[in-house]
Amino acid sequence: MKLTTALLILAVALAPVAFAADGAAIYKSKCATCHGTDGKGQTPMGKKMNLRDLGSPDVQKQTDKQLYDWTAVGKGKVPAYKDKLTDEEIQALVAHMRTFAKK
Repeated sequence: MKLTTALLILAVALAPVAFAADGAAIYKSKCATCHGTDGKGQTPMGKKMNLRDLGSPDVQKQTDKQLYDWTAVGKGKVPAYKDKLTDEEIQALVAHMRTFAKK
């Protein structure tokens, strides 16, 4: 097998990994201002909006679909992101929200 063919096969195989949404980076750019880097919502804006701790049992007991929907269409004072983020990016955010679960 020629080197160029092998590289092409490798590039195609790794493409989904290379383009996978980074939930932590998206959270940092879109959510951390209000929710805080730790997800506790204890920022000035988070306190003003009375945001819940994303790691709390109340939030963590929600299904991935509920968290997805809240992120996509908004909830309360939290804006909708369906026109700003792709489906994959919102799913990555939901996965990142799960990392805030209390141990």
